[in-house]
Amino acid sequence: MADTPPPPPPARDETPQDAGTPPPLTRTGREPLWRHMLGERLRHLRHVRGETLDQTARRAGISPQYLSEIERGVKEPSSEMIAAITGALDVTLVDLVSAVADRLVTVRATLRGPTCRAAFALAA
Repeated sequence: MADTPPPPPPARDETPQDAGTPPPLTRTGREPLWRHMLGERLRHLRHVRGETLDQTARRAGISPQYLSEIERGVKEPSSEMIAAITGALDVTLVDLVSAVADRLVTVRATLRGPTCRAAFALAA
């Protein structure tokens, strides 16, 4: 019986972790992960307030390094951590989750392209 080579390892998700942006969608065609979209939104809210990582992290009771990892999508925080960060940013958990969900819907629509005949007509 001939030896067969082992199957290749599963592909890893090697998305870049730049400045809180979601993974590149045009190259892979995959939907971004929740943690990337959450981090992007948290960073946006912090920037709108004009705060540093240190300021927001101190009020949330977490380290600036951990907040940075969350914003870059490296860490997936617990619900308690998300609640602490939203409290520090003066936003509700409902508003945060709704904004992330809306962004995911928008990204998904761009991945799939036009979804109605009118859109195809406009493109022509």
